[in-house]
Amino acid sequence: EVPAHFHAHRADDMLTAIRIAREFDLDYVLVHGTEGHLIADILAAEGARVICGPLLTDRSKPELSHQTIENPARLARAGIPLAICTDHPELPIQYLPLAVRAGLDKTAALRAITIDAARLAGVADRVGSLEAGKDADVVLCSAHPFSMDCTIQAVFIDGKQTGV
Repeated sequence: EVPAHFHAHRADDMLTAIRIAREFDLDYVLVHGTEGHLIADILAAEGARVICGPLLTDRSKPELSHQTIENPARLARAGIPLAICTDHPELPIQYLPLAVRAGLDKTAALRAITIDAARLAGVADRVGSLEAGKDADVVLCSAHPFSMDCTIQAVFIDGKQTGV
């Protein structure tokens, strides 16, 4: 009823997850996908979807040795549907814009934390975009949300202004 989530950092683990998903006819999402940039062509051919992140961590585990903040940009260029996660509170949410600094298009990055993330989670019928009938919390910004000079102008939760 919901996509299987495979926690996989390494390329070989992602390929194993894809094989298992194929064998058992599972709808799936790869979570972390740290080495996805190394096999982006295979992931694209398989129709894989990836939740990338966190993007900024130490390499305390061997499976993080090929980690790069350019991973989301490389996956997006390969046409792979993706979302970005921070593992908050492990990595504070304000580090989400790192993907943009590493080459991910701003529009793709915004989609990766809104509608594309909702699609990968299987809840896009309820959240992720501004449409009649959907639940939505909205933040109105003075500039693009990833800009350093962005300030929050208003916050709306459940249709009511609650901040600023």
